[in-house]
Amino acid sequence: MTEGVFGYRDLDVWKLAVDWVEAVYRATSNWPSEERFGLTSQLRRAAVSVASNIAEGAARRSTGEFLQFIGMARGSLAEAETQLLIASRLGYLDATRTEALLAAADRISRMLVSLAASLKRRKDS
Repeated sequence: MTEGVFGYRDLDVWKLAVDWVEAVYRATSNWPSEERFGLTSQLRRAAVSVASNIAEGAARRSTGEFLQFIGMARGSLAEAETQLLIASRLGYLDATRTEALLAAADRISRMLVSLAASLKRRKDS
């Protein structure tokens, strides 16, 4: 794959990930102030990392590098999902919002798996 073949802003998974970051920021906006440098910050950073890794991977020069960044995006997504579950258990998120954020994360995860499979097929052909 040559540089610029994938425009990350054209990827549906990147668009959904950016929308999800916005939803995470909105969901965390009213959390306790003592969590500002704790769970709030960790969750926001992990969520931002998902979209950022997709973008960075798409800008890399090789399919193998892109696949590595897709893997990192999936790792950040799992981290953020764990933090959402913790926040829910602590009462920072209601069940409806937790379910909506986790459902969106699941969709992003499935899209990342599909993108990785597509990239692997392209790489192997």
